Amino acid sequence: MTTDTTAPTSEIPTPPSPQAVAMLAAVEAAGAAGKLTPAAVTNLRRWLTETGYRDSVGAIATLVQGQKFEELEALFWEVIPFGTGGRRGLMAEIGSATVNARTVAESASGIAAYLARVKGGPGGRAVVAHDTRLRSREFAELTARVFAAAGLQVSLFDSHRSTPELSFAVRSLKCDVGVMISASHNPPSDNGVKAYWSNGGQVLPPHDKGIIECVYRSNEIPLVDLNEALAAGQITLIGEDLDEAYVSAVARLSLSSHRKLKAIYSPLHGVGETSVYRVLEEAGFEGVKIFEPHRAADGNFPNVPQQLPNPERTAVFDPLIEAARESKADLVLASDPDADRLGVAVRDKKGEYIPLTGNRIGVLLVDYVLRKRKANGSLGKGSFVVETLVTTPLIAAVADSYKVKVHRDLLVGFKYIAQVVDKEGSERFLLGCEESLGYLAGGYARDKDAAIAALYLCEYAAELKSEGSDLVQRLEELWMQYGYHVESQRSETAQGARGKALVEQLLKAFAETPPTELAGVKLARVRDYSRHEIRRLPDNTWAAELPSPQGDLVFFESGPGDFEVSFAVRPSGTEPKIKFYFFARQTVAPEAKLAPLRQSADTRLAAVEEALSAWVRQVWQQG
Repeated sequence: MTTDTTAPTSEIPTPPSPQAVAMLAAVEAAGAAGKLTPAAVTNLRRWLTETGYRDSVGAIATLVQGQKFEELEALFWEVIPFGTGGRRGLMAEIGSATVNARTVAESASGIAAYLARVKGGPGGRAVVAHDTRLRSREFAELTARVFAAAGLQVSLFDSHRSTPELSFAVRSLKCDVGVMISASHNPPSDNGVKAYWSNGGQVLPPHDKGIIECVYRSNEIPLVDLNEALAAGQITLIGEDLDEAYVSAVARLSLSSHRKLKAIYSPLHGVGETSVYRVLEEAGFEGVKIFEPHRAADGNFPNVPQQLPNPERTAVFDPLIEAARESKADLVLASDPDADRLGVAVRDKKGEYIPLTGNRIGVLLVDYVLRKRKANGSLGKGSFVVETLVTTPLIAAVADSYKVKVHRDLLVGFKYIAQVVDKEGSERFLLGCEESLGYLAGGYARDKDAAIAALYLCEYAAELKSEGSDLVQRLEELWMQYGYHVESQRSETAQGARGKALVEQLLKAFAETPPTELAGVKLARVRDYSRHEIRRLPDNTWAAELPSPQGDLVFFESGPGDFEVSFAVRPSGTEPKIKFYFFARQTVAPEAKLAPLRQSADTRLAAVEEALSAWVRQVWQQG
């Protein structure tokens, strides 16, 4: 996937100011001297010549006159991509490559313009929410003002809320669109705009491309005054009533009455107290306590290790586990700043706390939901589970044993899970999972939600505790039944100006001269979702058509056996990086001991990872 790094010019050119003309000449001279890339020059030209950017001319002039061309390059080297879900990146006061008041406003303007195109005229309803990040409230109010000026009736949350509650609000308030101001688990320097359609899910084709086109065409962007719009009813503040409806909708999905559990929960300075913690309170979990050092809503994430609030990082759990040891808590839970993803560490029989990967949490959730649904008779005909292509196949194995349909030929992104839920019917939807700690059940929302994941994990842990077991022990039982599954990820990033070319070179090598053996594991098949075909290895010849969704994803698989390996290759759409997802399955005989088999499988998969990295470096050296 390639991303256009320059902005399209407006249809009607406007005469720039004398200051802008002088700055433009200096910018073009810097470009000719190699101090700025052509893309940066193009984007700066737009910001210096179009009326919609006139408020930024002075700031640009300060940098130009100070010869700050490296800073200008960083601010203007691209147009911050509006992907199929929204925009996310570094915040700054100006710059086409950053999140700032202008790029947020044009995002909102583009969404409103596209909605008017779809509806055949202005009007409609929108809801706007934000997390606890720096400038999130400012950007949320700005978005609401742009929407109101475009003729939309806007509901604006009165304070920070979770992304899944925003999804719930879109559906509950019957809105046409929604916006969440958040950069998920990114560092404090970042923020972003997530765009939602009327179903409560992130935008999908054809709406994504239509919105992107309108975003990039934005020039002059009308605004209403916030206080005047509130007084006139164009913008309405929402809060407690909707909170109660959302919390009740999640808590009603409870599948167990077991509540005897001790747990520590961290919102990582984000919004999770408004969703995850409230749901657990509503459900009656009196033994779940908030980790006080992470409780305050603070976009600097001051008490999180390295200020990186990503619950996929095991370092996030270090201070939580230290506190959990003192209280002998059964579980440690943490949600990211917008509370759509949940990480967990489990206290095992030895008193050690074991962080679980997103894949392993997903397996436990599926196991729990299917067991409880079967027991209470609600595992009806047509019930289904959904996971993405890069999520563990153990989920499908568990679901298959219950004769439950599994939708798993989905590209990366929870919006594709939401699409299946809408198509197949939420009344038969059991659970959706993605490897990056994203989970959903029920029909109340169309985006992943840490609250429902926390509810089910706490219920399952409490139930197992009453039986003298725990989540780790249950996971080991599943491995004995279905085979030991292990998954991992890594990324390879191309450095320097040639990074994009090196990534394209690597993708070409994977397509035309792929590896056929890694660390003694022979690869037998390629599933290429970019070309819609299956190829045989080692000769890399066509074997069959692949009638699944098209996307930048390629799978390599070993042949069948006691130890099976596969890995997926997916390029980033916004930076010179390729992400790899690794999977291994080791057969476990009924009389076998699990521990040595686990160690062997983990070691062999790690060797495959290293061998693939060596292959990647060799390809890049040849380039």
